[in-house]
Amino acid sequence: MLFVVPPLAGHVNPTVAVAAELAARGHQVAWTGPAEVLSGLLPARAALLPSGDRTGPGGYGALHGRWRDLRGVAALRFLWEEALIPLAHGMMPGVEAAVDAYGPDVLVADQQAIAGAVIAQRRGLPWVTSATTTAEFTRPFAGFPKVGEWVADKIAGFLAAYGAPAGWDPRFSDRLVLVFSTPELLGEGEAGPDHHAFVGPALGSRPADASPFPWRRLDPVRSRVLVSLGTLNREAGGRFYTAVLRAAKRLADHVQLIVAAPADLVGEVWEDHVLLQEYVPQLPLLPHLDAVVCHGGHNTVCEALAHGLPLVVAPVRDDQPIVAQQVAAAGAGIRVRFGRPRADEIHAAMSAVLDAPHHRRAARRIQTSFAAAGGAAAAADRLEKLL
Repeated sequence: MLFVVPPLAGHVNPTVAVAAELAARGHQVAWTGPAEVLSGLLPARAALLPSGDRTGPGGYGALHGRWRDLRGVAALRFLWEEALIPLAHGMMPGVEAAVDAYGPDVLVADQQAIAGAVIAQRRGLPWVTSATTTAEFTRPFAGFPKVGEWVADKIAGFLAAYGAPAGWDPRFSDRLVLVFSTPELLGEGEAGPDHHAFVGPALGSRPADASPFPWRRLDPVRSRVLVSLGTLNREAGGRFYTAVLRAAKRLADHVQLIVAAPADLVGEVWEDHVLLQEYVPQLPLLPHLDAVVCHGGHNTVCEALAHGLPLVVAPVRDDQPIVAQQVAAAGAGIRVRFGRPRADEIHAAMSAVLDAPHHRRAARRIQTSFAAAGGAAAAADRLEKLL
C-alpha cells in the first residue's frame, strides 16, 4: 500500500494508524509526500518517498503564514489556488517515481493530494480515497454554487494539464472511499453509496513528543477542559485565548483549563485553574478530560468524541464551520464565534457542555458509533478486499 498525503498532520495521522494495522497483518506500507513536513509526522522507521518539496522561498511555513489570517471564501481560494493545486503539480513527478520504485498494489490518496489519483488513473492502478474530513460529503457548496464551480474548474484544469480524461473527480474514488467518521456525526441521510466506508476515526500511536507534560498538575477535583486550536490556527488565536481565559475566571472554582498554546500569545498565567503548555500529548490526555474547546478541526473533533467528550467549537476557516455545524446538530456541543469572541458567550457554552447532560449523552452516542465502525481495523479490512 502506498499512501499519498499532503503535508498536514490531520490528514497524515489517520493513515499512520491504518498503516500500523496493515503492517501487523503482514502488508508493506509506504508514504509519499513532502518530506520537509512528513518526516516529523510519520513513525521513525516509516518508508517515505519524497514528492512535492519545492514550495518556493520559506517552504510550507511561509505558505502557512500567508494563509493564516484569511477567512471565508478568501481562505478557500487561497487553499486551492495557492496550496492544493500547486502542491498537486509539485507532487506529480515524485508520486510517479514513488509508484515506479515501490510498485504498490493499491494506492491510497488523500482527498487533498489529488496527484495520487491522477497517477493511479494513468497507470490503471487500484486507488482509494482517504477522506479525513466529512465536509465534502454534506454538499458544502450548496449555498455557494459559484464557489463550487470555481473549485471544479481548478480541478478540471489540473486534469487537463496532465492529459487526464475529463468527467471524473480525483477527490473521490469510485472503488472505495474511506471516511474517518460515521453518519451519526454527518447527520441523517448522509451515508452515501456503498463504496463509501464510514470507518470512524483511526486512532493510533504517533511520533513521541519530546515536550514534557506535568501530569501531576491535573486537578483531581475540578472538571478538566482542553483548549486547543490545532497546529495551523493557534497563531491567529490571540483574542480567542483572551476571551476563553476571561470566561474561565467565572468557572475557576470547579473548572481547570489545559491550554495548548504558545505563551507569547496567551501571556503570563498565574491562576492555579489554568495549565498552559505550548504542546500537549493530546491522545493520552483525552481520557483525563471532561470537555474540549477547539477550532473544529476534524481530527480534534473526532478524537474528542471518540472519548465521549462534548465540545465547544469555534471554527476558523475551510471545513471547520461545516464540522462545527455537524457537532451542534448532533447535540454533542455548542458552536461559538472565533472572530470577535465574547467571554460571556464562551462562558455560557462551556457551562452548558459541562452541566447539561444531553450534550454528554450525544457525545457518548457518537462515541458508541465510532467504536462500532471499527476504525483502523475496519479500514484495513476494506483495503485488503482490493488485493
